[in-house]
Amino acid sequence: MIYTTANRTLKTPSEWFSNVPADLIAGIVVALALIPEAIAFSIIAGLNPTVGLYASFTMAVTIAFVGGRVGMVSAATGAMALLLKELVASTGDDKALALELVLAATLLTGFLQIVWGSLRIGRIMKYVPRAVLVGFVNALAILIFLAQLEQFHKAKEAGVEGLMYVMVAAGLAIIYLLPRLAKNISVLKSIPSPLVAIVVLTAVAVSQGMGLPTVGDMGALPTELPFFRLPNLPFDFATLQLVLPVALALSAVGLLESFLTASVLDDMTDTNSDKNREARGQGAANLITGMFGGMAGCAMIGQSVINIKSGGRQRLSTLSAGIFLISFILLVGEWVSVIPMAALVAVMFMVSISTFNWGSLISLGRTPKSETAAMLMTVVTTVMTENLAIGVVVGIALSAIAFSRKIGKLISVRNQLSANGTTRTYYVHGQLFFVSANNFIEAFDVREKIECVVIDLTDSHLWDQSSVMAIDKLVLKFRAHGSDVKLVGMNEASSTLMDKLAVHDKKNAAELAGGH
Repeated sequence: MIYTTANRTLKTPSEWFSNVPADLIAGIVVALALIPEAIAFSIIAGLNPTVGLYASFTMAVTIAFVGGRVGMVSAATGAMALLLKELVASTGDDKALALELVLAATLLTGFLQIVWGSLRIGRIMKYVPRAVLVGFVNALAILIFLAQLEQFHKAKEAGVEGLMYVMVAAGLAIIYLLPRLAKNISVLKSIPSPLVAIVVLTAVAVSQGMGLPTVGDMGALPTELPFFRLPNLPFDFATLQLVLPVALALSAVGLLESFLTASVLDDMTDTNSDKNREARGQGAANLITGMFGGMAGCAMIGQSVINIKSGGRQRLSTLSAGIFLISFILLVGEWVSVIPMAALVAVMFMVSISTFNWGSLISLGRTPKSETAAMLMTVVTTVMTENLAIGVVVGIALSAIAFSRKIGKLISVRNQLSANGTTRTYYVHGQLFFVSANNFIEAFDVREKIECVVIDLTDSHLWDQSSVMAIDKLVLKFRAHGSDVKLVGMNEASSTLMDKLAVHDKKNAAELAGGH
């Protein structure tokens, strides 16, 4: 329930304090999993690890207050890092300039997302087919899995590949078996198994001196809180030319990934979220992030799923994830740095397994071929490009084409000759638009020598210019063969479109007929 007072909105305490123990524990797990990813995404973008860590902190804290999806985690992400990579690369070796441009692009991204949210862009989610959403989730699970394989390569270089496999297997066993062994032990039930796995594997790795790659090996951690700063760039047209194209892409990809993540969590928790508010919230989070030295970010489906799977349900879980993240780094950074990557790989493997929609594989034979193709194409494109947005756009486009073809085939035309043999009436049933236009035309015999042709559109609807052109073509061809043509039964919308676009009754009709 929400109460509105004056110009501000107050949330009830249930959005914050109805699930405190589980939210705090989930926040710890998410924070630990965020650290190596934030560092990795910074490196992907060509930036110092501090930039990604600051972004993950400010994004999580801000979105906890202003987001439209309770329990969703926003931070630095791989998709946004890939978009920033080209901007950073364009500056060559000038890392200082690269950071200033990234901050400027992040600020502009935030502003654009607030604009999109104000324009209620969240409505676009109703145009995302279920098959594409399933493909998005499956592709993300695969990408999460593949992203962890690099850690095995690093372990091989360090000469501890065998230990890496053993530790990851042990971590998976703890995560999977502990909840089943602790079903009747209330104390253990309240502790998420991923956190237990991280603590146990860290203790073993440190005590045995295994030499496994650690969180600290991924980059230096910051030693101070982020501070307010604006980009040290001239606010002129030249700067805008550099950052606007990147900001437009960031704002679109960030919102798409956030909306899809929100939809996944909606399904997982049987709750609804406000997509337009989420768009504005993501914009506000990016604005604040850009003012405190962070790179642009968006919702993270992997971390959001971890949050939900670990018991996080309310805004406190997201807020605590951000606070624990910066606290771990600043207060116990030395301890965090010794966590073996094997422990976090195990956590992410389990997230990958639980994220993948295994039911989609089981139902492949029962699902319509067009939906299966859209789902698979979304997965393949996303995995190949490592860009969730591109995969989703391709999936939506394929779904739209399949739907148009299916609807286009539904048009039917039957005809009846009058008793005196002078008039043939064609009865049109279905939707007439660019896909069905050819099938519509082929149903008529324009060479028939007959006095009058009646085209009855009572059970049809004209949608676009192609449908009007199809009727124009028929009318002019019938007239060219000496038949009088009458159009009857059009609804108001179809009639209006016909009046605007039709040419068969214009003065140049004879010329057009000759052209056909």
